[in-house]
Amino acid sequence: MKLNQLAYLLFFVISLSASAQKKEVSFLVRPYLQDASPNSIKILWETSSGEESIVEWGLTPKLGQKDVGIAYDVNFSESRIHEVKIDGLKRFTEYYYRVITENATSDIFQFKTPPFAEDDESFKIVAMSDMQYDHNEPDKFSEVVNEGILAYLKKEFKGNLPNNLAMVLIPGDLVENGAKYFQWKEHFFNPAEKLFANVPVYPVLGNHERNSVFYFKYFSLPENGTPAYAEHWWYKDYGNTRIIGLNSNEGYSDNKEQKKWLIELLEKTAQEASIDFVFAQLHHPHKSELWIPGERDFTGEVVKALEKFTTETGKPSIHFFGHTHGYSRGQSKDHRHLWINVASAGGAIDNWGEFEGRDYDEFTVTQDEYGFVMVEVEGSKDDPKFTIKRISRGNQDKSRPNELRDSITIWKKERKPMAPEPISPSNETVEVAGVVLKAGEFRSPYKGAFHAASHWQVAETEDFSKPDFDSWKQYENWYYLENRQKKDDLKDEKTNRLKPNTSYFWRVRYRDQNLNWSDWSKTGTFITSK
Repeated sequence: MKLNQLAYLLFFVISLSASAQKKEVSFLVRPYLQDASPNSIKILWETSSGEESIVEWGLTPKLGQKDVGIAYDVNFSESRIHEVKIDGLKRFTEYYYRVITENATSDIFQFKTPPFAEDDESFKIVAMSDMQYDHNEPDKFSEVVNEGILAYLKKEFKGNLPNNLAMVLIPGDLVENGAKYFQWKEHFFNPAEKLFANVPVYPVLGNHERNSVFYFKYFSLPENGTPAYAEHWWYKDYGNTRIIGLNSNEGYSDNKEQKKWLIELLEKTAQEASIDFVFAQLHHPHKSELWIPGERDFTGEVVKALEKFTTETGKPSIHFFGHTHGYSRGQSKDHRHLWINVASAGGAIDNWGEFEGRDYDEFTVTQDEYGFVMVEVEGSKDDPKFTIKRISRGNQDKSRPNELRDSITIWKKERKPMAPEPISPSNETVEVAGVVLKAGEFRSPYKGAFHAASHWQVAETEDFSKPDFDSWKQYENWYYLENRQKKDDLKDEKTNRLKPNTSYFWRVRYRDQNLNWSDWSKTGTFITSK
């Protein structure tokens, strides 16, 4: 063979080998689950190249069924996101699956379809947020997921992951900069791949996502919001609970369409007897004890809408949020509505004293710690309830390996304590500088209930339409590492200075730890001195 022929043959072989190497497909983002319903689920993944999008699935690891989906560009390169929707599934059933794109075949994973509301099944949710990359704690999100959530579930509950967890809620700030393509793979999906491959994940936009096109390419969320704003706001039902996702970012928080959609959805939900609870998630807080500049008026409007819905329907509600990097649990004064800050799952902690803060009446506890929130929903037909648990990972000063730091249980049915007995003052003259109101012991017909809050009012008219004094105190108020209520038994309260030579009416009501208020006490009277 001539030398030039040999060189050409060698060049051809090298080129062929290089071409084959270029076609070698690898996983960039391993499979993750989206938009599960009792009869369907979406499975997504990302590869370095390749158009083939196959999911093999079945009731056993032998699989046996196959569905084909679509592939689409994510970053103006050869990499592709693959999306396959599987239909025709049985409700509340465990399935096995794997994904295939040409030579790339994943491991076999599992998922479990949701129940119908009438199945009265119980389930668990994880809520966490603000896992954006922190250069000082680069592995924190991986720690929260793998040493936190996965280890906690394995220790606390029997069975495998899909049986122990229904969904993951993330109210924003998934990455540090949503416009940077590499962050989605390296900082969000890869650290959580063992979780997301087995449990559907439902995020909403935070400010750090920057409304990036990558967010909308990576996620396939319910498209039941306003059509022109697909995936900005949406809802998803799981059993007896409706999950609502909202966009509280600038440019969307003042959007009239979003507000209209929310009100109409709540009106619709009020008529649906199958829905016992409503959980909303959005990024920004209405009030924040660790970081006041992070507060948003829009969230306050959402809170008012949920409060109105809960009180009118008797269906308890929650709004989950982030933005402030710490945990807080609050509750509305007059409504069975919870305020839960579920951060931080990775972003740098907003430490006490680092930013402008305020001790708000609504909050029982605030902690400058990493962690996640477990929600355990009991789907009982007779007496449904849910329990919130804060599982902490501690902070730079103190490690807390999956320590239970806070908990509250809310029943759908009202469990009223008995109205307290007013003791003093009773038709007597008191000093204007401030009168001490006193009431009797807390009493409840429900086992385990205890005195968790008192609400006192003083007014010049017996209808209390314009109270001169209105005070709400809770049995705990953890603020700046201290319980400011530790010496208050909630059975007395000193008023502000009152008008002289004036007749006043006063009353009090008691609340238990499950957000149930008693009726108001009988009305007491007193007259201030001249």
